[in-house]
Amino acid sequence: MKIIDAHLHLFPSEPKTDTMAQGVGHQNSVAHLRQAFGELDIVHGVVMGNRSLEVGYHNYPADLFHYCVGLDSVLMDQGDRVIPDLAAQVEEHLKREECCGVKLYPGYNKIWLSDPVYQPVYELAAHYDKPVAVHMGLTAHPRAHLKYCHPLALDEVAADHPETQFVMCHFGNPFLEAAAAVVEKNANVAADLSGLLEGRVDLPRYFREQSGYVGLLRTWLTAICQWDDILYGTDWPIVNLGEYIAFIKGIVPEEHWERVFFRNANRIYRLNL
Repeated sequence: MKIIDAHLHLFPSEPKTDTMAQGVGHQNSVAHLRQAFGELDIVHGVVMGNRSLEVGYHNYPADLFHYCVGLDSVLMDQGDRVIPDLAAQVEEHLKREECCGVKLYPGYNKIWLSDPVYQPVYELAAHYDKPVAVHMGLTAHPRAHLKYCHPLALDEVAADHPETQFVMCHFGNPFLEAAAAVVEKNANVAADLSGLLEGRVDLPRYFREQSGYVGLLRTWLTAICQWDDILYGTDWPIVNLGEYIAFIKGIVPEEHWERVFFRNANRIYRLNL
């Protein structure tokens, strides 16, 4: 079965990220990812680009990756930094074939998704027919504010921008009920299943000890029955790639694997694989 990892990160080699990758049984390098992808039938990945709006910064092997240009807190200084030509810079990325969308980080930037700063981004994404992926749910550090990345914040802009395709990252975890409602209600909202684990995991033990949480995931995914709108992703380098494939296979019914692991990301991110 072919797999697309619709949500991962690539960072330069530095002690923190190198250690993070090693901690989950990997190496922090494109060469290693290429080898690991080949072993696991992962045919492509969508990089959630961080750290820079410079076009030249986002050059990834085209046979292996597309990317979403990310408007993260490093760029926007947690909402305190105004970027006057933000829309123009985003458009330069969206013009590129290798750029397949935009990534927003509202909880880290402490900016509501309905803020006027984002309105031109939504319009550009609709014009270029490329999705806007949004970090939803828990954040990596406590200084971020969860109210900005609750799924109901995405519902507002999805309803007001019906021509724009949105991808709710992390299925809004742990706000699963609200996440499911937003995906079910809005035809222009999909969700990826990235970042639901962190670190190495003994899966049989995890499914046994965390049966309540796993049951909630299965319940809400099954309840809305939106299998054409659910994408596989990992949030690498925080998880082991092989373990995460097995984890999602344990949640998603087998009859939906082809859509979740490959077809949906290929269609929504317009990868043409």
